[in-house]
Amino acid sequence: MVQQGLEKLGIQVISASLALDGLRLVETEHPDAALVDVCLPEMNGFELFRKIRAVDSKIPMIFVTSDISSETTIEAMRLGAFDYLAKPINIDQLRKMTVSAIAARRLMEQPVVMPLSGDGAKGDQFIGRSAPMLEVFKSIGRVSGSNVAVLIRGESGCGKELVARAILQHSDRHGKPYTAVNCAAIPDQLLESELFGHEKGAFTGADQRRKGKFEQCHGGTIFLDEVGDMSLLIQGKVLRLIQDQRFQRLGSNDEIATDVRVIAATNRNLEEMVKKGKFREDLLYRLNGYTIELPPLRDRREDIPQLLEYFLKRERREMGKMSIEGLAPTALEALIRYDWPGNVRQLQSVVRHSLLHTTGTVLSIECLPTIVFESRHTTAADESLAQRENVSARKTDAIQEPSGVDSGRAEDISRIGPDIGSFVDERLLAGSTDLYNETIEEVERYLFARTLSDTHGNQSKAADILGITRGKVRDRIAYFGIQLERAVTIQS
Repeated sequence: MVQQGLEKLGIQVISASLALDGLRLVETEHPDAALVDVCLPEMNGFELFRKIRAVDSKIPMIFVTSDISSETTIEAMRLGAFDYLAKPINIDQLRKMTVSAIAARRLMEQPVVMPLSGDGAKGDQFIGRSAPMLEVFKSIGRVSGSNVAVLIRGESGCGKELVARAILQHSDRHGKPYTAVNCAAIPDQLLESELFGHEKGAFTGADQRRKGKFEQCHGGTIFLDEVGDMSLLIQGKVLRLIQDQRFQRLGSNDEIATDVRVIAATNRNLEEMVKKGKFREDLLYRLNGYTIELPPLRDRREDIPQLLEYFLKRERREMGKMSIEGLAPTALEALIRYDWPGNVRQLQSVVRHSLLHTTGTVLSIECLPTIVFESRHTTAADESLAQRENVSARKTDAIQEPSGVDSGRAEDISRIGPDIGSFVDERLLAGSTDLYNETIEEVERYLFARTLSDTHGNQSKAADILGITRGKVRDRIAYFGIQLERAVTIQS
């Protein structure tokens, strides 16, 4: 049944009833994918899986079994199975899985756009070669040698604390006390004690004297993250400390002198908060001794490949995924074109998510979370940047609902559909020896382009109409080079 079901798709099937025979077939025939039953007479499927992987580390394997317990499923996926199919076998599901596995294998054979060599650096690194980041580096160099207060501004997830650490690393206070305080994460009542300390009995629960962060950082540097979230009361105390380098613990009238450099960061518009009476203007002036504007990731897309390489190397080591060799071209294109509202922090999260879903040796477009395709907003600047970077024009998703259909789209699609006879004639004249697959592929190109045209690029609707998964639609878009913007076209 399995052989007949797959051969109808033009897939050549070779089979073996014994595990060792199957292993020999892998060694001699080099198949694109393998279907492995968990229950085999000589050894279980998991043992065979390991032996096959020792022969061919790239082959995608689909486990087939009547045991649908969570333990078996978890173990199969933990080992790195491509997918898991329960008995009795659903032929349609089998076909979809097998076609996807074969496509994944062929992708692994393609050159990766970002080969990963080495284990990658440990710890955090400040990465960027774009013009905006070079300005940030210059600013760090200008201000690090002084004791002036620094205000770092930028969206959440941009890496503001990395800027603070870089300033410290290149300052005279390097090697002296440093601490970071997230002002938004600590309630006001506790934040005051956290920063300035308290005396025994200052409030309920204060059973002993406690030094605050400003006192602990004497001679060093303190980083106040999300400084715009401090209450006006605490703002006043921080202002006095910056002006006089003196403060009082909670519950004490004694003044304590300290020598601390303040670096602050915010993702909020402090000037607007000043107008609304939510932030002290005099504190803004004190914090704003020198300002560093950290650009969002969407404004420095040329840094994305370098960031991806760094995170892929680091995360694959930490997650035990050292078999990952690199990133597929279509995956890189999608990641460069995404807007990254969560900036570098979100990029790191996407890398982790994608590695968890990667079963082969190449991180493919199908391993990426759907948000990468559903939340992007194309701009003219994006397209200009893509052209400058010589990124392929193929797009992997329709991100904006098009407002109309170009006349060129209808001409492009009609050329494929009604002219199939001419296509066959051309291939016959060319002496084709694979006419069946070539013709099926040409018809499939037309089918997907036509359906996506009618749904205005909506992949979910196209998947419903075609009766397949959205992942399959996404795979075909990438495979055929279908462009989805204001027109649905196919790259020849």
